[in-house]
Amino acid sequence: MYEWIKAFHVIAVISWMAGMLYLPRLFVYHCEAEIGSKQSETFKVMERRLLKAIINPAMIVTWVLGLYLAWSGHWFLSGWFHVKLFLVLVMSGIHGLFSRWVREFAQDRNTRSQKFYRIINEIPTVLMIGIVIMVIVKPF
Repeated sequence: MYEWIKAFHVIAVISWMAGMLYLPRLFVYHCEAEIGSKQSETFKVMERRLLKAIINPAMIVTWVLGLYLAWSGHWFLSGWFHVKLFLVLVMSGIHGLFSRWVREFAQDRNTRSQKFYRIINEIPTVLMIGIVIMVIVKPF
């Protein structure tokens, strides 16, 4: 059963990361749209649906299955796992920021620039690289 759970965990992680990489790109384009325009309203729908239908459920499944795998694999005492867990906690915090920004865009209260979102877009990628290295290489 462990291998099946691991497979579904990886599927959930891929889904979560796809959303975490795409949502800030939507923010970049949404910044260009005039408030109240059809384009702005379309971005609001896209951002909300991406968050509610893909990113949030994928994060929950990732956490639930990941904690089960850590418990059943006895990984809680491993150094690499502590680093991975910290990085996943940071990723979850970024997810929370993205959720807040979706609400701000929905209320036409965005105050950040395209450049800001372009930079923020790189953070999930850097975190993902660290997480994958910890899981695959287990350097300590």
